[in-house]
Amino acid sequence: MGRFPNIAAAKAKTGAAKGKLYGMYAKEIYQTAKNGGANPEGNPSLKRLIEKAKKEQVPSDVIKRAIDKVNSGVGEDYVKLTYEIFGPGGSTLMVDCLTDNSNRSVSAIRAVVNKCHVKMGGMGSVAYMYDNLCTVGFSGITEDEVMEALIENNVDFVDMENEDGNILIYGKPEDLFKIKEAVTSVKNDIEFTIDEISMLPKERITLEGEALDEFNRLLNLLDEVDDVQNIYHNVAL
Repeated sequence: MGRFPNIAAAKAKTGAAKGKLYGMYAKEIYQTAKNGGANPEGNPSLKRLIEKAKKEQVPSDVIKRAIDKVNSGVGEDYVKLTYEIFGPGGSTLMVDCLTDNSNRSVSAIRAVVNKCHVKMGGMGSVAYMYDNLCTVGFSGITEDEVMEALIENNVDFVDMENEDGNILIYGKPEDLFKIKEAVTSVKNDIEFTIDEISMLPKERITLEGEALDEFNRLLNLLDEVDDVQNIYHNVAL
C-alpha cells in the first residue's frame, strides 16, 4: 500500500481564476451531457461532474446553461486532447485540454513549451510513466469496513491508503462508481472528499533552486491557457 503519491502533489488543477474555473466546468458539463444525456439521473458521469462543480462553488446558473444548451440543440463539440511534456530537471507533465479548436490548443501549448525551453514529447513518450486511475477519498468509516464492503460487492481496487482515518482508494477508471457504491453501502450519507479519474505518476522527483523555479513558471504559463483542464506531473511540491 502507499504505492501512489499523494494526489495533491501529483496534480495541479487549473482554474485559480473563477472565470476560468466556471468556463472549464461549463464546457465539460456540456460535452458530458451531449455524449450521455442531459438527465443527471440517467447519466452517472454528468451527475458526478455536477456534484464536483457544486463543491467548487460553481454557480447553479452556469451548470443549468450548459445543460440547456444541449436540450436546445446548440451544435458545439469539444474534444479532449492530451499533451506530453518533458520539463526541467527530469520532470514530466501530462496536460489535458478540452477544446473546440485543436489547432488553437496545440499552438498555445507549443508557445508555452518554447517560452520555457522545454520539450513536447510524442504520444506515449511520457504516458507510460503514469497510471490512469480513479481515486475515491473519504472518512467516517474504518478501513476494515471498507475492505469488507469491497469484497462483498466483488469490487476490485489497485491500492488503498489510510492516513489518520482519511481513506484513499485507487482503482481502474471503469470501477469508480462500483467503488463509491460499495463505500455507500456501509454509510449511505458519506461525503467523498475526492472523486475523480486522473493520471498518477509511478515515481516522483524533487526539484530545487533554478529547476524548481523553471518548473513553477511552466505550470503557471500552462495554467493560463484557456483550453487546459488539468495538469498532471511527477514533481513533489
